[in-house]
Amino acid sequence: MLTSIATASYAMAAVAHSFLAILLLTSWRGRLHGIVLPIACLFSALWAAALAYQATQTSPLSLLTDVLEIMRNAGWSAFLITLLGPYRQVNFSSIPRVRPAVAAIAVFYIACLAIALYSHGNFYFSSHKTIDFINSIVASVAMAIIGMILVEQLYRNTPVKERWGIKFACLGIGGVFAYDFYLYSDALLLRHMNPEIWTARGIVNALVVPFVAVSAARNPQWSLGITVSRRILFYSAALFGTAMYLLAMAAAGYYLRFFGGSWGTVMQVTFLFGAVLLLLAVLFSGTLRSWLRVFISKHFFSYNYDYREEWLNFTRTLSEGGHGLGERVIQALAQLVESPSGALWISRESGNCEPATHWNMPLARGVEDINSPFCKFLEHKEWVIELQEYARNPEKYSAIVLPEWLQAIPKAWLVVPLIQHRKLFGFVVLAQPRSSVKLNWEVSDLLKAAGNQAASYLAQDEAANALLVARQFESFNRMSTFVVHDLKNLIAQLSLLLSNAEKHKKNPDFQRDMIETVYLSVQKMKRLLEKLSSGEPSEKAAPLFIAGLLQEAVKSKSIVEPRPVLEILDSTLAVYANSSRLERVMGHLIQNAIEATSRDGQVLVRLRGEKGLAIVEIKDTGHGMSEEFIRERLFKPFQTTKSAGMGIGVFESKEYVSELGGKLEVTSSESGGTVFRIILPLHQKDHAIEVAI
Repeated sequence: MLTSIATASYAMAAVAHSFLAILLLTSWRGRLHGIVLPIACLFSALWAAALAYQATQTSPLSLLTDVLEIMRNAGWSAFLITLLGPYRQVNFSSIPRVRPAVAAIAVFYIACLAIALYSHGNFYFSSHKTIDFINSIVASVAMAIIGMILVEQLYRNTPVKERWGIKFACLGIGGVFAYDFYLYSDALLLRHMNPEIWTARGIVNALVVPFVAVSAARNPQWSLGITVSRRILFYSAALFGTAMYLLAMAAAGYYLRFFGGSWGTVMQVTFLFGAVLLLLAVLFSGTLRSWLRVFISKHFFSYNYDYREEWLNFTRTLSEGGHGLGERVIQALAQLVESPSGALWISRESGNCEPATHWNMPLARGVEDINSPFCKFLEHKEWVIELQEYARNPEKYSAIVLPEWLQAIPKAWLVVPLIQHRKLFGFVVLAQPRSSVKLNWEVSDLLKAAGNQAASYLAQDEAANALLVARQFESFNRMSTFVVHDLKNLIAQLSLLLSNAEKHKKNPDFQRDMIETVYLSVQKMKRLLEKLSSGEPSEKAAPLFIAGLLQEAVKSKSIVEPRPVLEILDSTLAVYANSSRLERVMGHLIQNAIEATSRDGQVLVRLRGEKGLAIVEIKDTGHGMSEEFIRERLFKPFQTTKSAGMGIGVFESKEYVSELGGKLEVTSSESGGTVFRIILPLHQKDHAIEVAI
């Protein structure tokens, strides 16, 4: 009699939970509760059906019913945890304090599964059946306590005005866990299960179904307050699938051992090892991961993408290093549609879209005219072209003619336009995805937006490269200007030498000065050529004595009139500079003083030290300069009063003196002469380079 009642009791529970699950499954899309709640109901229905069948049998233990009971409790616990989210404003994908608690509950239920497997595995081989029974009962009591705690937390943390919507669910689910606690506590005390209490359990589970149904009807907005991460759902699904796989393999291994006789243990170990290898191979499969992501997006969410997460991944891929920006653009776009490879075409100054780079795909050699119908279609429509759809219905794409080279690319799938300022900057060809992805409006809009963003990155990179080239040309042109200026000074010096050669060619002193001047000029021109070819100074900055440098500069002007006079008050003064550039500064200022002074005038070069500074004064008695010229024109490039001058000598001199941390001062008056004063900080070390004379 009791057996028949138990069968009917649990059959009622199975039918009630099945009916509720069917009702809930009709409107679950996009709701986390909408999928967790029917799963919990389905597990409850399976559990009740298994117990109804077991009531008709004589077997005292059933591994299946214990496992289903654990899954039922886990399902209701998961549902309660998801309900806690909106009322506690918890995002389970980002709050660190919640994840350990959820993980702990998940580990607990896995441990319960392990205990059930262990207890049933030892039932036939161990003599400690009472201990195994107690372990199983303790685990059931713990599950009931956890369930009651979750119900209490849900009700207590729900605002008072909103409790009317969840109070019936709390009563129903809490009643189930409370009855389980009563049943298993009694069994733990008496060391056996009370058959009457166990029989009534099915009816109790059937009675709670209306309570849960009322709360479900009162809360159609449950899905609005949920923030569920696709990543967490992906890993949860993968973990759940892994757990179910391991559970099935463990059960299969157990039965292999039980029925295998003397080969049982060997077969069990071999089978489990092979099962683990197969699991690892599946988990590391990119195709399976891609399929699972697409499946979750299609069937668990209203939208296919978590746009915040996708955009973060997109920008992170574009910003990370390791390879070129073009490859990162292809990879970022490919990740949006699970494509494994692609290639990039960019519009060039030649008027063609040329292949720029590729990622996991052989680089196609096709070149497309920017004014071709294909490129104009991409520019004006800004559509993503699906090549398979074009093959079926070319009229959808205005019956444009696709390039032959594009159709020859193996496994080509999508053409994504890259639009910059409503102009076609280029396009990306993506290969077929690892799993089936339908190109609907959502995927197309996301690819268009991502393509425009990628085009801005590529355009900025192209502009930066063009600016770098322009700066290199600018630097080369500027250096060439200074080199030409130095050559002009050398030509002027050699021209003056030739003009005096006829008059003084029989003078041995003049002949000696002429040979030395020509030698120095040749050396300077060699250094200029080295600098022009390498783009960098041939000498590095180093400590040097100014006295020797001035002696060489003055000696190179010894053949001109008026001959400059050198006065060194302190020969130990040293500065840290490039000897060639500093000599050019001194030589230019001395040359300017000579050119501004008549033959019967004077040019004086004086070196002195003062308070940690080296001061070089170049004084002449020439025609001088006005204050206005000094203020507005003297130190500006390409400003000169000489008919053959370039106007960059004084500018370069001031720039280099400032680079050394010094100053270039000038004092002048019209018809009263000029004084250039070069002030440089002294080098503090003991050793300096002596410039050869």
